[in-house]
Amino acid sequence: MRIGLDQAFSTHEQALNLRGERHELLASNIANADTPNYKARDMDFRTAMREATQPPQQPLQATNPQHLQPASHLSAGDPKSLYRQPHGASLDGNTVEMHVEQAKFAENAVNYQATLEFLNGRISKLSGALRRE
Repeated sequence: MRIGLDQAFSTHEQALNLRGERHELLASNIANADTPNYKARDMDFRTAMREATQPPQQPLQATNPQHLQPASHLSAGDPKSLYRQPHGASLDGNTVEMHVEQAKFAENAVNYQATLEFLNGRISKLSGALRRE
């Protein structure tokens, strides 16, 4: 049975990339906690992961010159950063709530580490199979 390395690692690779991007968003929120009018951002990891792991869609084909064409600047695979709704209003317009950001940051770090552990387990199994263990 053949298995490609892309198939073996692609889901974990996508998860690590998305967790890294989310880590940057959350770190940016924490760094800008005192910036007036800064809006806290986050991403919906499940939606972004689902979009990243779906096979690419075929582009639309116009069979008639009167068909509408989609805007070329929109891309379906990019995770979008969403603005977080604060629990309490801030006088300076900043929506960063430090306790929420720190909790989300820690949760994302644990999930990143768990993904690394799954990836390490997959590599160990494949290397054991190559050594016929």
